[in-house]
Amino acid sequence: MGKKTIAKIVVVCLPMVLAACGSKKAVVDNTVQPHTTTVPSTEATKGVAFVQRVAENQVNAKNIVGDMSFNIKMGEKDVTVPGSVHMRKDEVIRLQLFIPLLGSEVGRLEFTPNEVLVVDRMHKEYVQADYNQLSFLKNNGLTFYTLQALFWNELLVPGSSSVKSKDYPSFEVGTDQGNDSKPLSMKKGNISYRWLAAKESGLITNATVSYQSSSHGASDLVWDYGNFTPVGTKQFPALQNIKFTTTSSNKLKKVEVNIKMKEVKTTEKWDVKTTVSNKYKKVEANDILGKLLKM
Repeated sequence: MGKKTIAKIVVVCLPMVLAACGSKKAVVDNTVQPHTTTVPSTEATKGVAFVQRVAENQVNAKNIVGDMSFNIKMGEKDVTVPGSVHMRKDEVIRLQLFIPLLGSEVGRLEFTPNEVLVVDRMHKEYVQADYNQLSFLKNNGLTFYTLQALFWNELLVPGSSSVKSKDYPSFEVGTDQGNDSKPLSMKKGNISYRWLAAKESGLITNATVSYQSSSHGASDLVWDYGNFTPVGTKQFPALQNIKFTTTSSNKLKKVEVNIKMKEVKTTEKWDVKTTVSNKYKKVEANDILGKLLKM
């Protein structure tokens, strides 16, 4: 497979993985729906205590940085390229992809609280749009803070930038799974969020975001975490496996991405803002979505 083919695949396919709940417009209820099951007060107290343990596992570092191996599988395509991860809490999530051996950047995907930036170095094109312009994110509740929680291995409350102690009772804590894990869940409109956390450590080992609609199909984003690495006194998953399936376009689509960080650092000396050269052509967001839907 040629270098240009590899570059095209990774640049075009990468944003699709994060469009986790379908690409068609849907009406979403913004009200978080806590569980209503009546349980003894002692069990409810234990549930809140477990949620607190899970929530307090989040790393305290402001930055997460490291080289990575990026693998994507979609249909008959199976491509692995080197790359890097740069994340600064509440400011940016950045994935960069490089040409093997040469090390030149071919693509960049960047999320900030206000906008999404996709840079295609090979074709000198880019998309820069706020979340209101990207219906496949907006209409399915995928904001910057949703994505940040998934990448940082944290719980989330839809519509909020962080989980606070007052939110703990909003999570439903299920019974033990028999594999040393305990499920936590929350629902927002047509979207359900579910996490599996180790009973002893409280570390999140899996997060699942599911979208169900009789008129817009179903989508599932399954995010598995592994190879937990010390970051200060906390643990961060250097291995993240992301599986996305959807029937939203009346055809089953499957994508799998593996991010394997070779190191996890907390380096702060890097630029948060990406400046795109005026030699690059700005492409409308709908053009990018059209490419994705044709994959």
